[in-house]
Amino acid sequence: MVVAGRHKSIAFFIALGAGLILVILLLYIGWVLLNWRTGILLFFGILLLAMIISGVVLNTIFLVREIRRNEQHDAFINAVTHELKTPVASIRLYLETLMSRAVDENKRKEFYQVMLEDSDRLLSTIEQVLRTGRIGPRNRLLNFSPIDLREIVEESIDRARKLHDLPPESLSYHSGPRIEFQGDMDEVRAAVFNLIENAVKYSGDSVHVVVETSKLDSKYVAIRVKDQGVGIPKPELKRIFKRFYRIPGPASMRPTGTGLGLYIVRSVAKRHGGRAWAESEGPGRGSTFVLQIPISQ
Repeated sequence: MVVAGRHKSIAFFIALGAGLILVILLLYIGWVLLNWRTGILLFFGILLLAMIISGVVLNTIFLVREIRRNEQHDAFINAVTHELKTPVASIRLYLETLMSRAVDENKRKEFYQVMLEDSDRLLSTIEQVLRTGRIGPRNRLLNFSPIDLREIVEESIDRARKLHDLPPESLSYHSGPRIEFQGDMDEVRAAVFNLIENAVKYSGDSVHVVVETSKLDSKYVAIRVKDQGVGIPKPELKRIFKRFYRIPGPASMRPTGTGLGLYIVRSVAKRHGGRAWAESEGPGRGSTFVLQIPISQ
């Protein structure tokens, strides 16, 4: 209901701006026809008209942007609330069960495992939110050290498998030759994991994600993550890296998440002097995400 109300507000202000411009044009054309000999007044009239129209257009643009920004912030808060509340509620339920009645040893171990997985999910969400505040270009300096890319990717794949309870064949890694480069270990690890987890989340019920690493002209390392999931419309390929941004559509059709993962990926790439981008042939045709980082800093 809130989103529908905001969409109506956007439509109202756009219609109001267009109506004001139309009225001004009609009044101005009538004034010119009646006063066609007054050249100086005509010049200043044109200047005034241009200023009024520019003001109306800019006001409408800024208004629409602000409404969209508020929508994204609200979506982020709702997503974070859900991501925090769900594992906490699950852990509490299992703890209450363990306290209220006797549970056999096998069932107890199963409960402990579920609570451990929920704790990992909770920590992952908190880490995402905290990291977003740390990776701004004016914040923490990078701590460069030698990085073994294969080790980072394998660690991230194992973590994604455990977090999402996936079979081994759902995530495959084509490593190629051993690759080492200079970078911030913590940030690169976060970027690689976010790419892999994003591919898993948007793969639907059948997860088949392929990770590839390679060197480009001995200057860059590249991590490519391919999925066979929902795909991305062409106009959204650049927007998905914005903070809080979620592809428009019914909330029930979108995977859960904070909307920060790809923002972190691109921020890490920029801080290292590299770049990140997405490729897709469109909805239903899968996606490929690429993270490119210089070998030496």
